[in-house]
Amino acid sequence: MNIRTKPLAILGSTGSIGTQTMDIIRKFPEHFKIVALSCNSNIGLLKKQIEEFKPKIVAVYDEEKADELKVDIPVYKGMDGLLKVASFGETHTVVNSLVGSIGVLPTIKAIENLKNVALANKETLVTAGELVMKKLKFHQTELIPIDSEHSAILQCLQGSNLEDINKITITCSGGAFKNKTKEELQSVKAADALQHPTWNMGAKITIDCATLMNKGFEVIEAHWLYNMPYSKIDVIMHPQSIIHSLVEFKDKSVIAQLGMPDMKIPIQYALAYRQRWENEDLPKLNLSEKKELTFKEPDLERFPCLAMAYDAGIKGGTLPAVMNAANEIAVKYFLQDKIKFLDIPRIIMKAMENHQLIKNPDLDQILDIDKRVKEDTEKELQK
Repeated sequence: MNIRTKPLAILGSTGSIGTQTMDIIRKFPEHFKIVALSCNSNIGLLKKQIEEFKPKIVAVYDEEKADELKVDIPVYKGMDGLLKVASFGETHTVVNSLVGSIGVLPTIKAIENLKNVALANKETLVTAGELVMKKLKFHQTELIPIDSEHSAILQCLQGSNLEDINKITITCSGGAFKNKTKEELQSVKAADALQHPTWNMGAKITIDCATLMNKGFEVIEAHWLYNMPYSKIDVIMHPQSIIHSLVEFKDKSVIAQLGMPDMKIPIQYALAYRQRWENEDLPKLNLSEKKELTFKEPDLERFPCLAMAYDAGIKGGTLPAVMNAANEIAVKYFLQDKIKFLDIPRIIMKAMENHQLIKNPDLDQILDIDKRVKEDTEKELQK
């Protein structure tokens, strides 16, 4: 194998980020070799990926679907299968594009096995940020964010010292409902929320964008990734999604990263980290075609999830895990049109208010609380 070829394991290879990651790998076959893949339940697409990329092992999270997959390589299932993929011996970098808190353990397992992680799973740092950052430091591995906003911040910081940062500003498109009144939000449906005006993403993250919970997650991620106090992390609405984040330094200079709203751009940056590769398939930004770039403060009355995330992050401990767990269940029910859009923040707030905070939890406590909050929230919504 070419010494420049990076062996990759991809968690969530059939999802939105996973399939776009495959597009980048197809573009640069000399730089990457896929050695392990996982999916949730889409074994039809997974089988096509196996035929094309010839990994050495695969995992299917849905255990019944795993039993249906007939291929000539080892097939693992459930969480144990995800951990097999995350720790597979030959892997250099694990791309974690899982959705939800199931991404936490595989990230930690990858780090413990000295793998670098290209992270698109927000819940990892939201629920267990302190533990993950300690693991990275101890095992001396790298975590490269795939999120467009954190990719932007990382690029803005190249060659700079963290102590020189005055403020980080994360931009926010506002999602599908940015111009809706609170009265109008009473009657919106999941199908409406999924019509994101600028980004093409998976269903769960698109709903999180509509509630601004996604932006709250990114605030917590920024706190851990860049060791930044919450008082120095801002969110600004930028509907055009051209500026992906900004960093203000103590000399009042501001550096921003711009680009078209296409996830393949930050995916390629993460995979090629510390290198820049030409890719004519990626969309080019032409500012002369943009009539205006606008900005405004987010409305926390209409979209209280962002304020909840700041509160959870500042209080810390197990509260972000509670917030995330309740959000996962609420979004699931909203996607099934079983609850209303404005029920989402109400459900999350109730779970947070009922929680007895554990200030310095270990991983088992975090995972146990995640499980219990999800179960309790499900029971409440099934009444």
